[in-house]
Amino acid sequence: MARLTAVISYDYLTSLRSVPYGSEEYLQLRSKVHLRSARRLCELCCANRGTFIKVGQHLGALDYLLPEEYTSTLKVLHSQAPRSSMQEVQQVIREDLGKEIHDLFMSFDDTPLGAASLAQVHKAVLRDGRTVAVKVQHPKVQAQSSKDILLMEVLVLAVKQLFPEFEFMWLVDEAKKNLPLELDFLNEGRNAEKVAQMLKHFDFLKVPRIYWELSTKRVLLMEFVDGGQVNDRDYMERNKIDVNEISRHLGKIYSEMIFVNGFVHCDPHPGNVLVRKRPGTGKAEIVLLDHGLYQVLTDEFRLDYCHLWQSLIWTDMEKVKTYSQRLGAGDLYPLFACMLTARSWDSVSRGIGQAPVTATEDAEIRNNAANYLPQISQLLNHVPRQMLLIFKTNDLLRGIEAALGTRASASSFLNMSRCCVRALAAHKKKNTCSFFRRTQISFREAFNLWQINLHELILRVKGLRWSREKCQLCGHVV
Repeated sequence: MARLTAVISYDYLTSLRSVPYGSEEYLQLRSKVHLRSARRLCELCCANRGTFIKVGQHLGALDYLLPEEYTSTLKVLHSQAPRSSMQEVQQVIREDLGKEIHDLFMSFDDTPLGAASLAQVHKAVLRDGRTVAVKVQHPKVQAQSSKDILLMEVLVLAVKQLFPEFEFMWLVDEAKKNLPLELDFLNEGRNAEKVAQMLKHFDFLKVPRIYWELSTKRVLLMEFVDGGQVNDRDYMERNKIDVNEISRHLGKIYSEMIFVNGFVHCDPHPGNVLVRKRPGTGKAEIVLLDHGLYQVLTDEFRLDYCHLWQSLIWTDMEKVKTYSQRLGAGDLYPLFACMLTARSWDSVSRGIGQAPVTATEDAEIRNNAANYLPQISQLLNHVPRQMLLIFKTNDLLRGIEAALGTRASASSFLNMSRCCVRALAAHKKKNTCSFFRRTQISFREAFNLWQINLHELILRVKGLRWSREKCQLCGHVV
C-alpha cells in the first residue's frame, strides 16, 4: 500500500509538473492521471478484499469530494466484490451452525445471488420447504479487518505528509467504529426487525423476516424476496411499476428514518434496495436489504438537521447559516449547504425547490468540488461524525434518483418538510406538561402541514397549466 501511495503521488507530480496550471492541456492530463490512480486504487481494493472493498465503496459514494474519475471507477466495487469459494462457505456454516449444508437444506445454490465486501448471499430451501436467503461472511474478513484498518491508517498518514491540507483521518475513524458492527450479523438481524417495526405503517415497504434459529454472528438466514434493483428502469417498465411512485416512496422512507426516528439505514446502494409487485395485491413495493450499517442520530443533531432542511426548503438564509454552524460548518456554511443539497450556492439562495438541477449545474458542482477540496476536507473533519454517514446516504439516494430521472423534484422536498414539521412538533409536545401548550403545538403542526399541502396543490396546478400551454404551443408549431 505504501508503494501504491508513492506510485500515485509520483504520477501526479511528474505528469503535471511541466504543464501550465489550469490550461486545457493540464485539465486533460489531470483527468488521465485521476483515472490511472483510481484504477490502481480499485485493483488494490479487489486484491485485499474485505475492509478495503468496504472503504472503496464508501469513497465511490463521495461525489461531493472526489473527482468523477474516482467515483465512477470505484462504484464498480458494489457489483464486482470477490467471492468466497463453496468450500469456504461450507466451512463457515459448519463452524457456526455445527452441521453440513445438506443436513440443513433441501437445496443450496452454489452460485451466490450477490457478493459484497464482507459477505455473499445464496438462495436455499430449508427442509420444511421455506425458501430462504443465506448470508455467509467471507471467512478471513474478521481476522484481517484490524490489520486492514491499521494499514489504512498508515496510508492516510502518508497522504497527509504529502498533502498537509487534506484531512482524511475521519475515514479511518469511521471504519474503526462501524466495521465491528457490520461484522456481527446478529446486530444486522436486530436492526432489520427494529426498522420493520418502526416503519410498519408504510405498506409499500418490505423488510425480509429473520430466521433466528439458524443465524449466528457470521451466518444470517432471511426470508427470500425477489425483485429488480431500484435503479433498473427497464425492469420497472417491463413490470409496469411507476418510477415516480418508487422515488416518492423511497424519499418518504428515508425522511421518516432521518427526521422522525433518527435511525438511518446508511447503505442504500441499488443492490440493497429492490422493487417488485407485491404478490397478491400487485402494488409496487420497496424491499430494503442489508441492515448492517445504521446511524443513530442524537435528538440534538436530528432536530438541528430538521431545522436546517426546513430553512433550505423555504429559503430562510439566515437560519441556513445558523443551523449549518450549529452542525459544525462554521464559516464554511455555504459550502456545507451546497454539499448537503448537491446544488450550487446560487440555487440554494434562490430556493432548491424552484427549479430542477441541470447538467450545467452538475458540471459546476463537480468543478467546484475539485477547486475546494482542502475546504471540503476541513469541513468533513469538523462536522459531527453522524453527518458523515448522512452525506454518504444522501449521495447514494441521489444516484438512484439520477438513474430514475426523478432527481430533486419539489414534491420530494415537500415530503421532507412534512417529516420535519412532525418531528419538531413531537419533540415540543414531549417536553411540555401543559395540555393547553400541547393543543397549541398540535394546531400549529396541523396548520403547517395544511400550508405544505396547499403549496403542493398550487405547484400541481401550475404544472398542469404549463403542460397544457406547451401542448398548445406544439400544436401551433405543427
